[in-house]
Amino acid sequence: MPKVSYTQEEREHIRTALLEQGLALMAKQGIQHTTVEQIYKAVGISRTFFYSFFPTKEDLLLEAIYLQQPKLLAYARSLMDDPKLSWQEGVQTFLHACCHGTQSGIAVLTIEEQQMLFRRLSPESNRLFRERQHQLFGNLLNCFGIAAEKHSINIFINLCLAVLVLRRAIPDTLPFFVAEAAEETTAFQIQSILTFLEQLRHTTPAPQS
Repeated sequence: MPKVSYTQEEREHIRTALLEQGLALMAKQGIQHTTVEQIYKAVGISRTFFYSFFPTKEDLLLEAIYLQQPKLLAYARSLMDDPKLSWQEGVQTFLHACCHGTQSGIAVLTIEEQQMLFRRLSPESNRLFRERQHQLFGNLLNCFGIAAEKHSINIFINLCLAVLVLRRAIPDTLPFFVAEAAEETTAFQIQSILTFLEQLRHTTPAPQS
C-alpha cells in the first residue's frame, strides 16, 4: 500500500527530489517536453501527492530556476579558477555551455516558456524573480572580475538572454532564420558579449574580496 503519512523531513526530501528531477529533465529534453507525470513518476510518488507540493508545473519551474542559479555561479567560478583557461576562455566556455543547455545540463527558457511563466507570475513573484535574476548576473560579473553596477548588470542580462533565446529559437520558433548559420551566429554574439565584458573589466574592476 502507498504510504499515507509523511514526516516533515520526508516531505522536504521529496520536495527537493522533485525539484532536482524536474530540473534534470528540463535541462535534458527541454521544458516544454517535460511533463508533470515524468517528474512525479521519476521520484516515485502519485500525481495527487505531487500537487500537494506544487499547484502547477510552472510553480515547480520557477523554483527549479532558483535551484539552478547557485549551480550556474559555482560552474562559472570553477572556470575562473581553472589554471588551464585564460579569462576569455573561461567566460566563453560558460556562455557556450549556457547556449547549449540540453547538452550541458542547463535548463534554458524558450521565448514561449518565458511568456508563459511571466503570465503566471503574481506582481510579488515577478518582483522576487527580477531581484534574484539581477543578483545572479551581478554575482557572475563579480566572478568575472567586474564590478556589478546596475547599468552593467541590466545590459549583461539582456545580452545573455538574447543569445540564449535566439539559439533555442532557431529554427523551430524562428523558421525564417538560417538554421545552418545558427552556431556561427551564436559564436558571433558570444564574442560580442566578451568584448563588452572586456571593456567593463578594464574600466570597472571588481573590488578585491
